[in-house]
Amino acid sequence: MRLDAVFHNGRFATLDPDRPEAHAIGVLGGRIAALDEELAGCTADTVVDLGGAHAVPGFNDAHHHLSLVGKGRRELDVSYTAAPTLDALYRAVAERAATLPADAWVLGAGYDQNKTGAHPNAEALDRAAGGRPVWLVHTSHHMAVAGTAAFARAGFTDLAAVPDVPGGHVVRDASGRAEGLLQETAMQLVERVLRPEPAAEWTANIAEGARAALAVGLTSVTEPGIGVVDGIGNGPADLDAYLRVRESGRLGVRMTLMPYITALRDCGVFEPDTTWYGLDLGLRTGFGDEWLRIGPTKMMSDGSLIGRSAAMCCDYHDTPGNSGLLQHEPEQIRRYIVEAHRCGWQIATHAIGDAALDVVLDAYEEAQRLRPRADARHRVEHAAVTSDAQVARIAALGLIPVPQGRFLSEIGDGLLAALGPERSRLAYRMRSFLDAGLVLPGSSDAPVVASDPLLSIHDMVNRTTASGAPIGPHEAVTAREALTAYTIGSAHAVHEEHLKGTLARGMLADFAVLSDDLLGVAPERITRLTVGATVVGGWVAHDTGALKVS
Repeated sequence: MRLDAVFHNGRFATLDPDRPEAHAIGVLGGRIAALDEELAGCTADTVVDLGGAHAVPGFNDAHHHLSLVGKGRRELDVSYTAAPTLDALYRAVAERAATLPADAWVLGAGYDQNKTGAHPNAEALDRAAGGRPVWLVHTSHHMAVAGTAAFARAGFTDLAAVPDVPGGHVVRDASGRAEGLLQETAMQLVERVLRPEPAAEWTANIAEGARAALAVGLTSVTEPGIGVVDGIGNGPADLDAYLRVRESGRLGVRMTLMPYITALRDCGVFEPDTTWYGLDLGLRTGFGDEWLRIGPTKMMSDGSLIGRSAAMCCDYHDTPGNSGLLQHEPEQIRRYIVEAHRCGWQIATHAIGDAALDVVLDAYEEAQRLRPRADARHRVEHAAVTSDAQVARIAALGLIPVPQGRFLSEIGDGLLAALGPERSRLAYRMRSFLDAGLVLPGSSDAPVVASDPLLSIHDMVNRTTASGAPIGPHEAVTAREALTAYTIGSAHAVHEEHLKGTLARGMLADFAVLSDDLLGVAPERITRLTVGATVVGGWVAHDTGALKVS
């Protein structure tokens, strides 16, 4: 048999129980055609030598804002590593402003008040930017700070006239004037004048995000919230933007796209006495191919823990009187979920606080009661604070929880402060989900935290904060379980486990070449591993010199 490529002299951890290890893989038409002794008598157009390196199935991030990762890499970085203090942040704003025209926006993202000590001050931002409009998005992407010039561009020359927004919060001073900090849906007051971005800018964001994904071994990504400017995307033409990047050869990573719930609409009568709720042409979950497809619809229920806006059953440990907020009334959440389920959508609902989770679980339960549907695989994005009873309900309903391992280190100290010692034991549970028989995906929620799966896997195994404090050590998983989450688990989360997650005959030839044995190194050393190469469909999409091609 003539193959497209053979990758040999490797140490592949296949995650296939019938052949756990392999040393050579043959590829034909983007899929694995043969392994090891099955390659006898085969020839290939391309032969690639791994030099004895270890390799694993391609990493698959179940919740990753690829377009925003790319956007952030093209804008001002005000994360803790780039601007560890507020003074450093203001200097960074001033330096960027000095390179821009007098009327240009200074756009940045990544600051965290838990690390800098406070949110940026609007007036200080005005001074730093020389009067230019400033918009800095928090690392959680659940809040942002606007300078007064930014408010003016949005039509609010009088800061006392900035309106309150349902599902959001405008932080005000004692006189009632907006201070600059906008939380949750209130961010739209300023974002509506920044989006949609020009098509060329948005496609450049996607292409840059794809490059970043491939560099850390990601071969598949699920992007939540596209299709509307009040979600995470750029507007109704988002799918076209991905198509353009794919057609130009700049995508490289397999994408599953989650349209935001408000992109769905009543499309009229589809069956007798039944209206279709979804996208035009009847498009819904599952449409597409191996490179670009429509996945679940995404919706929000609450906010974030580090922003103290996730809807909790009890007040936050460090902010008495505040238990967060829902972004929609419970009845609206119920209607969204029931209608999307009725029309065949897989649904992925953001629920971080335990109070929000109760509302979401009630809605999923009602949707299945009204129209039972086997193997719907509805999801709970983040599932950040879950009681034992809620874990049992998630399992009984056949849902998929999607927690983020890297949150434990990068924002873990903020989580401990928000939740306190008792409730932090219930944060980002993983062992409990597995013990309940649930399939656990791997995800980062990048750019909230770094997208590198190896860093996330390290935290899933070690569960310590940046300061070294343990955070729910009883919820730790093994390296093999974490790798399984980032491969098989994430494929299962979008109904693609028949294509991805293992290195076996007939599966997509997607894998990452590593600097060491992920399953053999000491747990604390996982973070030192690096990605030497990324192969997607038998195509070398990223290579740091780890491969020898002939």
